[in-house]
Amino acid sequence: MTTLIIGAHGQVGQHIVAQLATTGETVYGGIRNAEQAAVIEKLGGHPRMVNLMGAADGLVPAMNDVDTVVFSAGSGGSTGDDMTLNIDLDGAVKSMIATEKAGIKRFIIVSAMGTDDRSFWEKSGIRPYYVAKYYADQWLQHRTDLDYTIVRPGILTNDDPTGKITLDPATADTTKIARADVAAAVVAVVKHPLPKQIITIVNGDVPVADAIR
Repeated sequence: MTTLIIGAHGQVGQHIVAQLATTGETVYGGIRNAEQAAVIEKLGGHPRMVNLMGAADGLVPAMNDVDTVVFSAGSGGSTGDDMTLNIDLDGAVKSMIATEKAGIKRFIIVSAMGTDDRSFWEKSGIRPYYVAKYYADQWLQHRTDLDYTIVRPGILTNDDPTGKITLDPATADTTKIARADVAAAVVAVVKHPLPKQIITIVNGDVPVADAIR
């Protein structure tokens, strides 16, 4: 099985590459510039150029010999709302279009908890981010024929991984989750597909692989 991680140089993306590579899978790390290639190689991945600011057709070559596409790209907190729309929304949609053009069925996207709750957007302080995530998720569900899984983590932290999550944040003791645990959940979904499902995750009491299974 081969997997392309779009946004492989990001904080969650790097965890996904490293963790998936340790399972023996072939991992291609989608990067936006050649300077990032060394990081991907050190993590055990194979870098491929992915330009989310270009046309959807331009993404297709990076998907050659790929079974699963994971979209974990984001514009980051230091950019403006324009880049949030360009990467988190338009980049995600173009990745979906390219995935279908490449004849790939499996698509996993890292979204965010609260994406379906407009009242939460207003309180978050980053409304454009949630608007972008919402409409990207909607496109994936209703405008594609992909066997998608939408992974919606809680508030991301750089804490040490716990290896445990809950899929029901309403009963959890926290709304947070370590980035490494988000990556572990994505890896588990790659290994144990959850087609056409949305999962919301925070740190909890159930081992990641067991929760996903």
